[in-house]
Amino acid sequence: MSKDKTGDKSARDTHYANLRRAHRDGRRERGEIPTPRQDKRGKPSADWKPPALAPDQVLLYGLHTVRAALDNPERRIIRLSVTQNAAARLDLGDSAAPLPFPVETVTPQELDRILGPDAIHQGVMLETRPLPHRKLEALRDCPLILVLDQVTDPHNVGAIMRSAVAFDAGALITTMRHSPTESGVLAKSASGALELIPYIQISNLADTIDELHALGFMTIGLDSEGPQPLEGTFAGDKIALVLGSEGKGLRQKTRQTVKALARLDMPGAIKSLNVSNAAAIAMYAARHHLKG
Repeated sequence: MSKDKTGDKSARDTHYANLRRAHRDGRRERGEIPTPRQDKRGKPSADWKPPALAPDQVLLYGLHTVRAALDNPERRIIRLSVTQNAAARLDLGDSAAPLPFPVETVTPQELDRILGPDAIHQGVMLETRPLPHRKLEALRDCPLILVLDQVTDPHNVGAIMRSAVAFDAGALITTMRHSPTESGVLAKSASGALELIPYIQISNLADTIDELHALGFMTIGLDSEGPQPLEGTFAGDKIALVLGSEGKGLRQKTRQTVKALARLDMPGAIKSLNVSNAAAIAMYAARHHLKG
């Protein structure tokens, strides 16, 4: 009499399917693979709607971003949502009791539903209050700051923020309108830098530039048609670099308000750079001047 092994085979298939699913979820948490564009019901990612957030509510995600926020004493944290794997990678310990805020264990799919299928959340989401507002007066002793004139893409602003921290800039200043607010996308692009540099949003850029002049800053606007190379415009011991949006560049009022307009000389066939690349080069040149 032969023995029916159909049940055993079905159990093995289920076991291996669970292993494959766990392996895939782990890779998704680590940011190695993207979340699928469609969920299990076949609905496209276009059906996803971001959650309605209050003005004093920010959702941060990603391991580097969340770790930096947890280490920032100025962060007011509301809640941490984390998978078991991400909790281990964040070194939160076996017990969440010592943490001064609620911690809930979730699945990657639960975070997908909140953050959207395109967010590489790596299994962690942090609900927080925005960082405290900083005043320009606090920048009096900073030798280098960066000012953005309506740079709208949060990925670009995040990349600029990361470079600004690398070159030890004292602050990143943007306008309240036509600039990204503090958000998960901005923070993820900055990879932790949002916690390390003041992100100051102001209402009137021309007035702010005048305030920087009063604080002793040499303001230099970067323009592809600038009358002289950047390295020829540096003066004094405090520099404020002003960069405009891609395509439009600096607005006319900004051009008229800065003390100098300068260009990055590029000998190659391409004469313009992504604003985040231009910012990094300009900060490197400014640091070279300040050291000298």
